[in-house]
Amino acid sequence: MSERFTILKKEGLAKRGRFETVHGVIETPVFMNVGTVAAIKGAVSTEDLERIGTQVELSNTYHLHVRPGDDKIKALGGLHKFMSWNKPILTDSGGFQVFSLASLRKIKEEGVYFASHIDGRKIFMGPEESMRIQSNLASTIAMAFDECPNSKAERKYVEDSVARTTRWLERCKAEMTRLNSLEDTINKDQLLFGINQGAIFPDIRIEHAKRISELDLPGYAIGGLAVGETHEEMYEIIEKTVPYLPSDKPVYLMGVGTPINILEAVERGVDFFDCVYPTRNGRHAHLYTNFGKINLMNAKYELDDSPIEESCQCPTCQRYTRAYIRHLLKAKEMLGMRLCVLHNLYFYNNLMAEIRDAIDKGCFAEFKKNKISSMMHEE
Repeated sequence: MSERFTILKKEGLAKRGRFETVHGVIETPVFMNVGTVAAIKGAVSTEDLERIGTQVELSNTYHLHVRPGDDKIKALGGLHKFMSWNKPILTDSGGFQVFSLASLRKIKEEGVYFASHIDGRKIFMGPEESMRIQSNLASTIAMAFDECPNSKAERKYVEDSVARTTRWLERCKAEMTRLNSLEDTINKDQLLFGINQGAIFPDIRIEHAKRISELDLPGYAIGGLAVGETHEEMYEIIEKTVPYLPSDKPVYLMGVGTPINILEAVERGVDFFDCVYPTRNGRHAHLYTNFGKINLMNAKYELDDSPIEESCQCPTCQRYTRAYIRHLLKAKEMLGMRLCVLHNLYFYNNLMAEIRDAIDKGCFAEFKKNKISSMMHEE
């Protein structure tokens, strides 16, 4: 077992773990609340995150490099101090922007040339630059710089891309080791997670998993899913890949997903998750409940004086009605979005707590079956 990651209980492939970091212990499985530019969209504060049981906040390297600038964040004492958050932070490497900003970038062996999505200025980011930016941010966990190929990309392209991602990972590891040894580095205990790629080719995924496992990193991610493939294809790739990643290290499924996706992935051995769904859906009045997703803009809620969900202990449900929140959203008051996002993030954080409890008690399979059955309804 890794000294840092302790597996407390297993049920099949589902793991109940504890991951120790310089910024505190992470109880797994865990959902990381996405604050791309060091803020959760929807006017959710750091105090709110603490109140709704957030364990890890996730921010984005590329976006913070572009604005306000990682050098400025370093000068202000690092990301934790900057956003007044003292628990773990994971920073995405900027690699996903290689995928999402396809029209604005050019990939070469040394790295990727971008045109900023904000002002068009030229940006170069390679493995060393990504590590330096993340070191300036001083996050708890830094992600390796990779390319996320389109899930429908041709095999030859994916093979070449994955080989380059492996070379980039080796460069990331060497650069992080160097940065963590420097006197002026804020977080000298920054951890590096490698990323498995391979689109929807199981054999490429497996070979890549074997190769990056040799680097003995603190954790590993499965990237390049939830980008166009079906849920069945995603589940198959997870099933095929996880057994070839180190069993004593946490596995992070990047950018996934719905509550049902999370339950399915936990069953297949995944420990870390992140996704914009709870915040994005919340801002558009789509709310998660244990009885499925509801759309608060529907007319039937206009005179509904019940909370979003009767049994929910989130700050929103403890005080406000569906009718009032719907009114706020209709009036385009920011408070409406904020209350919805708070509820959705609480729902996700609480779902993870329930999953951990179910694995602890040895009843995860039954819990998963019942939870999915109750959540299948959607307006």
